[in-house]
Amino acid sequence: MARDNDKRNFALREENGEEDSVFSGGTPRQAALKAARRLDPAPSEEEAETEELRLREKGTHKVHIYEGWAWEEEAPDDKPDWMPGEITKGNVEKQGVEHLDEI
Repeated sequence: MARDNDKRNFALREENGEEDSVFSGGTPRQAALKAARRLDPAPSEEEAETEELRLREKGTHKVHIYEGWAWEEEAPDDKPDWMPGEITKGNVEKQGVEHLDEI
């Protein structure tokens, strides 16, 4: 498991280039999975529509591009008391990496 000093920050880029949200993770995929869970969830994984997620690694010119989707699922039977009955799950698929000319 990555320690805190191994975490990297990734800014979610909008189409207009704005970066409002920042997700952290040891790998770009970890940050993309966190971003995918914020998408509007579908009733099931089969019904989920993909959405492009563009994550720029802070301090670099690299933009990691993913297709992400989210869906709702029943929480496991052994869930803690504070957890709701429905949870949002997400998944991503890497599409590639772009290099920005400038930030």
